[in-house]
Amino acid sequence: MYQRTKLQAKTALIGLSLLLPFCVNRIEAHDGSHQDSPQLKWPEHLYKPTPIPDRICTSLPQDPTTGFSVTWRTDVSATEGLAEIALAEGGPDFTSKAKQIKGRTQAFKSNLGKALYHQVDFTDLKPATRYLYRVGSGTHWSEWIQFQTASSEPEPFVFVYFGDAQNQIKSHWSRVVRQAFADASRAAFFLHAGDLVNSGASDAEWGEWYYSNGFIPRSIPVVAAPGNHEMVNVKVKTDEKDETDDDKPKTVRQVTPHWFATFAFPENGPKGLKETCYYIDYQGARIVVLNSNQETKLQAEWLEEVLSQPGPKWKIVSCHHPIYSSAAGRDNKPLRELWQPIFDRHQVDLVLQGHDHTYSRTNPIKFRPGSLTELNVPTGQQTQDEGGTIYAVSVSGPKMYDLQPQTFMANWATKTQLYQVLKVDEDVLTYRAMTATGDLHDEFTIKKRDGQPNELVHSKIREK
Repeated sequence: MYQRTKLQAKTALIGLSLLLPFCVNRIEAHDGSHQDSPQLKWPEHLYKPTPIPDRICTSLPQDPTTGFSVTWRTDVSATEGLAEIALAEGGPDFTSKAKQIKGRTQAFKSNLGKALYHQVDFTDLKPATRYLYRVGSGTHWSEWIQFQTASSEPEPFVFVYFGDAQNQIKSHWSRVVRQAFADASRAAFFLHAGDLVNSGASDAEWGEWYYSNGFIPRSIPVVAAPGNHEMVNVKVKTDEKDETDDDKPKTVRQVTPHWFATFAFPENGPKGLKETCYYIDYQGARIVVLNSNQETKLQAEWLEEVLSQPGPKWKIVSCHHPIYSSAAGRDNKPLRELWQPIFDRHQVDLVLQGHDHTYSRTNPIKFRPGSLTELNVPTGQQTQDEGGTIYAVSVSGPKMYDLQPQTFMANWATKTQLYQVLKVDEDVLTYRAMTATGDLHDEFTIKKRDGQPNELVHSKIREK
């Protein structure tokens, strides 16, 4: 659905950020700008573009078995974006067999000046096959980079999940993402549950995010949900008039244009939310990303449709604002009442979230209107027969909030930077929450049972 060229889509989306307001159903709790500066340690000008390709990032399409996308940045002198791709070999002779593809280029202006962003969509590739690619202008090229397409069969894979990075990205978050890579260097993708940066309009902060990731996004794709810190204030003109003004510009909250220039996520979401709400099918798992900042009711309708379709056995959802909050004063009751019944109806296995700058994880729980005392509150090693969804909230950056213990928490942490490594097999999913130093903090395994709810076969439970 919603098929059109990436260039048209990106132009439309960035244009909308300047011309048209979204009709939004926002999450109001703690949804402000939080302008606590990350205190960049390097001068901002060091993050300006050059003729050399930088910010190289791979993204997955809805079907990652036969293709992937790559985006990168240059200064305005590199007016043409080119990519080359070849089957990977053990020696250097692959270069003679490389195919060249012309990319699409768009102008981009940020607080650091003008730049160009380029994108190439590699298509018609072979499943479960390793390729080599590079990007450039014909004069300046990146290195050759290895990338492997997904298998067309439900084969085991690993991915990494991060909560908010947000602040002091270079100085404090970098060790977390690098430890995660050391722990899961063959991950299929790195999933970010929003608030990748503190100020979505700051080009230097995005520069810090890329600095911290290093070469990782070049070969391990990014999957990400927008957080409230990827939202920016934009003044737009509307036809609406009120008693106090005529046609003065209105201030609306929209996803930063950096998002659409930086990433190339699938365009299979609801109208107006492309690349911020989408899904990917990967080797037996459907990964659904929701935009909890905007149009939550519209996404509920779309989510019903996506989860109703025949598809992979595992259903994993990621969004920024938690269904079950772990920090004081941040309960998201409207979001829980809107989305959790859909998760229950379609037996979603996991929901991976951010926003609260603490860690908590439930056992499988179901929705009970009007109460936080849900069915299947944590009881130990095994769940009851009602089944339900496991909800996790995590933080990878150094900004921390106070934890508010709740009955639904099976494990929790405060003032701890974490990343999570998930291994997905045909019938078994293993989840490990690791500290920034690579130590195990939390672990559980869930098992699929034909015609029955998932079984929690192991759980590391904290003492109450």
